[in-house]
Amino acid sequence: MRRLAILLLTLTLLTACASPPDRPTQLRQALLGLGEDASRLLMEEPAWELEAREIVLLLSSTEVDSALPIGAERFAESLTRALLAYPDGPQVIDWQPQTGQAATPAGQWLLDARLAADGPELRLSDRALLPYRLELGLRRPGDARPRWERTLSGAFDADAL
Repeated sequence: MRRLAILLLTLTLLTACASPPDRPTQLRQALLGLGEDASRLLMEEPAWELEAREIVLLLSSTEVDSALPIGAERFAESLTRALLAYPDGPQVIDWQPQTGQAATPAGQWLLDARLAADGPELRLSDRALLPYRLELGLRRPGDARPRWERTLSGAFDADAL
């Protein structure tokens, strides 16, 4: 009987070890997908003339509308991960130069990102959708106005958030 108990315990432990890791949560998947879309757009229509691997993207603080149940840090992390995962992509640093800094290298760009609610919650028969608008802007350090701007629109499944 004791051998049977040990055998069952061993099999249970081996089964637990062999099982696949937990899948990412729906929120993580939704934000990762949005980050991937943003990084793809950034790489396909760059504002710079250098190769992407020669670029250093400095992330300014990301903004997230309080109407969306997503934290700014979580959104920034997803955007950063997507940018870093892009093949031959830029270096990404969560740092900003001081204002009034003299000359900056040609490869430094500031990325501004703002995630805003783009309307009221949309009720469907089986779920609710939260429309969003992601505004991206690239500017050179010291510039007030962006040299490149794009907007992505879509909707999150409220159950995923």
